[in-house]
Amino acid sequence: MDRLKSLPNWLRPTLLLGLILLIVAFVGYQLELTLPGRPPNINNTYTPLTKSPPNSVGSYDVLGYALSKEEADQILQTQEGRELLSADNGAVKVTEELIDLGRDAFYRETFGNEYLFTDVVGVLDGPINLGSVAKAVLALKGEATTNLQIPVDKDVIVGDRSFKAGTVLNTGLDVPKGSLFPLGMVTHIDNAKPRVGISCALCHATVSDKTGRVLEGAINTDINLGALLALASNSAALFRQTDVNPTKITTGQHTYINAEGKKAYLPDAKILEDEVDAAMLSWIPGNFVSNGDLKNNSAQVPTSYTHGAWPYAWSGVASIGWFHGLTTLNNAVFGVNADPATTADAAKALSGIDKDTYLGAMLQNASNPKYRLPEAVKPSEFFDKIDPTPGEPGFNEVIRMPEYPKASLFMQNGLMAASPGYHVAEQINAMSAYQNTLAPPPHEAADLETLKRGAAVFNKANCAQCHSGRYFTNHRVIAQKEVKTQPARGPASSGFATKLFVPPDTYPPNVLVPLPPDPPVLPVPTDITPQEDIELAYAQSDPAGGYKVQNLIGLYLSAPYLHDGGVAAGADAFKQNADGNYEISDRTQLGVTGTLMQGILPDPEASLRALLDRDLREPMLAANRNNSDLQRSNVSGEGHAYWVDRAAGFTTGDQTDLIKFLLSIDDDPAVLPKSSR
Repeated sequence: MDRLKSLPNWLRPTLLLGLILLIVAFVGYQLELTLPGRPPNINNTYTPLTKSPPNSVGSYDVLGYALSKEEADQILQTQEGRELLSADNGAVKVTEELIDLGRDAFYRETFGNEYLFTDVVGVLDGPINLGSVAKAVLALKGEATTNLQIPVDKDVIVGDRSFKAGTVLNTGLDVPKGSLFPLGMVTHIDNAKPRVGISCALCHATVSDKTGRVLEGAINTDINLGALLALASNSAALFRQTDVNPTKITTGQHTYINAEGKKAYLPDAKILEDEVDAAMLSWIPGNFVSNGDLKNNSAQVPTSYTHGAWPYAWSGVASIGWFHGLTTLNNAVFGVNADPATTADAAKALSGIDKDTYLGAMLQNASNPKYRLPEAVKPSEFFDKIDPTPGEPGFNEVIRMPEYPKASLFMQNGLMAASPGYHVAEQINAMSAYQNTLAPPPHEAADLETLKRGAAVFNKANCAQCHSGRYFTNHRVIAQKEVKTQPARGPASSGFATKLFVPPDTYPPNVLVPLPPDPPVLPVPTDITPQEDIELAYAQSDPAGGYKVQNLIGLYLSAPYLHDGGVAAGADAFKQNADGNYEISDRTQLGVTGTLMQGILPDPEASLRALLDRDLREPMLAANRNNSDLQRSNVSGEGHAYWVDRAAGFTTGDQTDLIKFLLSIDDDPAVLPKSSR
């Protein structure tokens, strides 16, 4: 032990990992192991230094209706009140234990998506695999990184691009100081077979490049999801996340039995793979396509600073149910987005692709031969045989809601992520309770007088008309035709509402999973969100849909800006001229093409200046428009034309003061406008 203590700090966890691998090799088929075994030590994060939102321990949430601890204590004095706040009535009590479970789930819960990503998609088959990741992590020698770089060891062609041996891939994977594991990358070892899944922390936590500490809830702005997935051997299984429709691809030689019971041919596997790879490689770092409408409408990963920020998702589609829609959003990640097989039953209604063609396209080139579709079989029947969650749709651990195969505003595809042994919604409610404790660390953007002037400009420019209240949102959904931001995502969820939705129901949160026969059912209230906002979010009242008013918490951590992540500029993109006005100094740092696509993080101050100043925004838009990848992934940076510039009657000083104020909105802002007090 004394010899171990004498080793360099970075070497100790390396030896520990080696010991674990030796145990794995020795025990072999008898071992089941999950790595990492726990979330990051809280003292290795910024959370202890951060003022959390108001403590909710002891409060209750009754299917979206929140009651403070004081209100709950009063109500619990009567029998009627105890029934109201009972689990049988849908009530969830926020406790320290629930929050702790949420934190653990945030970092380590995959709901079984490792089967999809490893056995079907083949994320370990390409140049980014357990060996190359481990080698790159060990090369850090205990230091942190916000972008784990992995060299390609041989020439590879992915989609329409060639990667020569020696090319360094920017993965955007974050590794905290002293850690052996990238955030959100969860390795399961079962019967000596490693599988890799992903958790919330892959995208919704990052590492400070200055200290190596974890910023819980912040966006991983450079996580390169498109490249990470495109480099897998069967990215085609995720065609739903792109603009590639397998029924439009030339057929190949792989036969299957289609929905009509007839022999047919699946799309050519190589052509389908190349097309999906090309679509994914068009995504910018920090973006993901979460809607299965075959439009490749990528959007920026949002922060997890969720307290007081309802409704949730860029369009506000997560708006009812526990924690005012946050539980619905958390479910969407695992019950919908992270497993295309969960919408196989609805594929015909949503995209015109029958279930067998849909599953056949996913499985014909699966990485693991066990999951690879044989010739001349019916894909839906084959899936039932190899499904790691027998009896439930999809690969992930889910339960069917009362309305399934229909869906609802509460559970968008009629399925809820839930693991055996837990209660209904326990894990995703716990994530909600935990996320609502998160806030960005203190950030000193400017002196107090500058911030006061900036707050005054905030009011004068009518920013508070939408960004009002303590958390800088009025909780409304704004029509796309009004805000005029990139339009592709606005109507993305309309198909669910039009073709699948029925009135929402759920099971009480004290029902165990797997569900018992005939479990009790509760209606989910829909009146906590204005009906007009619900209809706009799902593009029912307006075919172009809308976008929710975002909160402004932690802007200093979340550049680039707008839902498509298109407003971006590098630190040296602009300079002040002799008149004191800002002008372009370096065109190569404009837009996403000059920042994230070059491996450069956008500068928050410069990016906000591009957002507010029309003379600077237009050349930035032009830079984005000239890139074919951005056109394919629907990233432009357009819209939100609420200017604070000379043409709007503001001085350059006003603009700078406002930017400093916006960057100061942290866990406990030094200055709050009157509208936010």
